[in-house]
Amino acid sequence: MTTSRGDLQHEIALEQAHVDRVYKHLAASTASARTLARSGAEIYQSDRGDYLREESGTALFERDAFAYQAAKRLAILDAEHEGLVFGRLDLGFPETRYIGRLGVRDSEYEPLVIDWRAPAAEPFYRATQVNPMNVIRRRVLRCRDDKVIGLEDDLLDTSAETDLPILGEGALMASLTRARGRTMRDIVATIQAEQDEAIRAPYQGVTIIGGGPGTGKTVVALHRAAFLLYTNRARLEKGGVLVVGPSSVFMNYIERVLPSLGEDSVTLRAIGAVAADVLGMASERVDAAPAASLKGSLRMLKVLRRLVRRPPTPAPEDLRVTLKGEVLKLGAVELAGIRESVLSSYKMNRGRTAAATAVARALAGKLTVDVDLSPEEIDERIRDHQRFREFMDSWWPMLDAPTVLARLADRELLDELAPNLTARERDDLAESYQWLQTDDVEITGWSVADMALLDELLEMLGPVPAESHEEPVFIDFGNISELVTTSDLLRREHVADPDEDPQTTYAHILVDEAQDVTPMQWRMLRRRGPQASWTLVGDPAQSSYPDTAESERAVSDLVGRAPLRRFTLSTNYRSPSEVFGLAAKVITRVFPEASLPRAVRNTGLVPRLEETDEAGLAEAIIALSLGLAGHVSGTVGVIVPPSRFGATTRLAMSDPRLAALEERLIVVTALQAKGLEYDGVLVVCPDEIVAEAPGAERVLYVALTRATQRMTILDVGTSAWRAALS
Repeated sequence: MTTSRGDLQHEIALEQAHVDRVYKHLAASTASARTLARSGAEIYQSDRGDYLREESGTALFERDAFAYQAAKRLAILDAEHEGLVFGRLDLGFPETRYIGRLGVRDSEYEPLVIDWRAPAAEPFYRATQVNPMNVIRRRVLRCRDDKVIGLEDDLLDTSAETDLPILGEGALMASLTRARGRTMRDIVATIQAEQDEAIRAPYQGVTIIGGGPGTGKTVVALHRAAFLLYTNRARLEKGGVLVVGPSSVFMNYIERVLPSLGEDSVTLRAIGAVAADVLGMASERVDAAPAASLKGSLRMLKVLRRLVRRPPTPAPEDLRVTLKGEVLKLGAVELAGIRESVLSSYKMNRGRTAAATAVARALAGKLTVDVDLSPEEIDERIRDHQRFREFMDSWWPMLDAPTVLARLADRELLDELAPNLTARERDDLAESYQWLQTDDVEITGWSVADMALLDELLEMLGPVPAESHEEPVFIDFGNISELVTTSDLLRREHVADPDEDPQTTYAHILVDEAQDVTPMQWRMLRRRGPQASWTLVGDPAQSSYPDTAESERAVSDLVGRAPLRRFTLSTNYRSPSEVFGLAAKVITRVFPEASLPRAVRNTGLVPRLEETDEAGLAEAIIALSLGLAGHVSGTVGVIVPPSRFGATTRLAMSDPRLAALEERLIVVTALQAKGLEYDGVLVVCPDEIVAEAPGAERVLYVALTRATQRMTILDVGTSAWRAALS
């Protein structure tokens, strides 16, 4: 055995020869797949260009299935294969196994590369010096395109007699010091044992992956999605896999991870876009902390149920129809009884027909004189009466979810509907919908929290039938009078079959930053996977939802009697110990039971604490951002409270010094920064982050744990948060 670097080039040349062989066979497989794809299109064609057996459904099915499978194989083979071969195991048999992003075999069907998800690849991630699993040497190949540029070795079986050279300083530490870009990289070459255990957990039931900041929860979860697709492909490709994250910023950050692992059949959705399948819209706007917390609470269920059952305002209080000279009348009490009876059996929009039938029958029962008409004719005469039709249009209109939710802008109505809320909560709720009456572009539109409420209302109301083309409904909110239409508030496709559940469902749902998912959002997610298995990823110490007990109950309801597995990742690979040490002081003051991972690196660079005032804020942000950019080679994240996001973004675009850093400088709120990381971080106005976020210090903890190298904190006016540091 040698530890000399003198034979590095020789070893690289040997590995390059194998990589060249792999790519040669990959090219041959790709060419073969293309030939098969062409054959699939030609095999059922005659010389005239017509399908010989086009009258045969079987032939058409076979052709389409053939073409589909050929296309799938081509998509896998044509994927980006930078770092296709990234690992090698030297075992004591003796045996050598190469590990890569997908399996490749030679012409004799012998494996040239083993797919990283296959059982034979497991020792690459699980083997340690304590339990080497018959592995003598583990080697990581660093490649650029199809060229080997470096090697990193670990000697795992120190007792073995071997002359294998051991090169490099270890793959993990080498990867941690690389500069970060705008998108997340996979860690397929450097997965650690505790991470691999979570990745390879069984498909069934619920798998919870916990751990503090920087432990790799997100990337582990994405690798788990790729693993499950590999091991349960038939089931999951048919049922679908949904990956849910906290924001579109986060989803853009992770979007390349799964394709880099050979999987592109997964649906990625920010939590504000989960219900876009039925609502036709998504949201990134975040409510003020009090309203956001309230909208996420299960207490909103009572409010929504009462709202749905309440007749539109104004609604007729009675109905008078003349038949054969007799006035038939239904009063408010009778009409209320009919409404309650119908709604006990039907959703609002699906109950329109039943309601019309019940009203017509009740009117017919008011006849006190004999008429020369059959019961069917009486019913028809009543239904054809203009006053009856006008009444039904007003008393039982087809309602979409936005029209109903918009009624919560009426503060007086909330007093009647929400006695379970405090007066302050009702004020906050009504105020959150005042954008419906304003032209302020900064606050226009439904919020992320509203998406779950709209989805809940759609579940209660049922979809508006496609054949319904009713006139817009005028709704009077006391001193608020407006025209509410579906097209004004929501552009949405009609549901083809109103008797079916409108939302798309999935076989497996992966939820990242699960600690931030509110109970109402959990209900929304469960409708997307009533029979699904789940992977939940999160850290309670980073929660932005203040009622953690309610969140825990929601997760417990989700799990039910399903098999439950928990994994806790214990090592912080992101933050240097100097950065994480400061963040740990902040969180343990308010959340002593926080799971604090062990940082594996130290840099000797303690976070900078700076102060300024409002007048000097802009120049301070510019100077400190430029300073960070000068010291790190990768990204710089400027993390701000929501109230300063717009101004800081405009500053970054308008100042030529910052604009020159466009590819490296990223402005985000603390909530948007969840799951992300930057080489350098500037945290602006920590006290305001605490004040404006539903999770208060927990959200500040998120901001303080994003840096991989350097962190600067800028106080503006106040520095109350520093009390945790003393």
